[in-house]
Amino acid sequence: MAEPGPQRGWFVFGFRGFAEPRGGGARRVEPEPGGIRVVRPAWSYTGLVTGRGRLALRGWLAGALPGHCQDLLPSESHVLLLRGATLEAWARGKGLCAGPAWRWPLHPGEAAGPLPLAPGGYVTPRPPFLCPLPPALRARKLVLGHEHAALLGPAGTVYTWGCGRHGQLGHGGLEPVSEPRLVEALHGVPMGDVAAGGWHSVSVSEGGDLYVWGWNESGQLALPSKALAEKRPPAAASVSQPEEPGCGAGKAELKLVSHEAALGAEAVDFISIQAFPALLDLPAGSEVSKVSCGSRHTAAVTRTGELYTWGWGKYGQLGHNETASSDQPRQVGYFPANGLTVEDVVCGPWNTYICAVEK
Repeated sequence: MAEPGPQRGWFVFGFRGFAEPRGGGARRVEPEPGGIRVVRPAWSYTGLVTGRGRLALRGWLAGALPGHCQDLLPSESHVLLLRGATLEAWARGKGLCAGPAWRWPLHPGEAAGPLPLAPGGYVTPRPPFLCPLPPALRARKLVLGHEHAALLGPAGTVYTWGCGRHGQLGHGGLEPVSEPRLVEALHGVPMGDVAAGGWHSVSVSEGGDLYVWGWNESGQLALPSKALAEKRPPAAASVSQPEEPGCGAGKAELKLVSHEAALGAEAVDFISIQAFPALLDLPAGSEVSKVSCGSRHTAAVTRTGELYTWGWGKYGQLGHNETASSDQPRQVGYFPANGLTVEDVVCGPWNTYICAVEK
């Protein structure tokens, strides 16, 4: 008889409901028959899809929702399901028992997913539900922020559109963009992953380099944050007054940021908005394989199975057994301390889900 393989499981840090205390440390997600294949956190609940296709909603009674699906997108107003050859949006609250509020049957040969990708465009878990994309634009991944979207093309190109007032589009300005636009600063550097937070964006090159842009109010870009410096003890916050970074138009270029140099003995220029992608160095030159963004925090998995987090930490979502925010990447010590290697990470707005396997 073959020996069983290493045990794999999901863990969660951070917000688990208003009735639970903040910063309660790691909790193992209760396993599901067939394992957990999809994790989709919303603000107040999390949707799971098991390896057998069963739908499980943690923190919200499913009520009249169907019991099976291939994928889902949750929000506070609706939960969007991919069931067989149909996309359905179910309204939360009293409208749940009336059946889906919106349905979109797929034509024979059409395939949706991974959500939010759909034939001819993408879906959102709120009206109008289905949004078109230019026919010539191909996507292998699409992610949604609070007010913007980012698309990863087959050749590793990145496109963004939506609200740009926090620099989250990476085009160098703060103007909104109505149609997908190439992030020129990344052109020529093939990307392997992309993530969108509330008002920031992150991408990972095929070589494992990490690029960040957008809002940095809570240190979610791992760049020097004035708001966090003001909360530190006076000795740690005695730096020069910040100058607002320029956001004027011009030729796109990459900005190399070394966090150790930025926080050294020299004066620090705080960054509240990073309107162009910045190349970020993780400690020890770690190469990144996977990245995810919460509302105001970021998590990255390295190719050697470590997890680094930074940004807003009010609910313990950074995994450091505290509720402090951080503008520096820090390795989460829970997993190596328990003999675990991290394989995947999925950030919710106020929490972080991690898939780890025994070493």
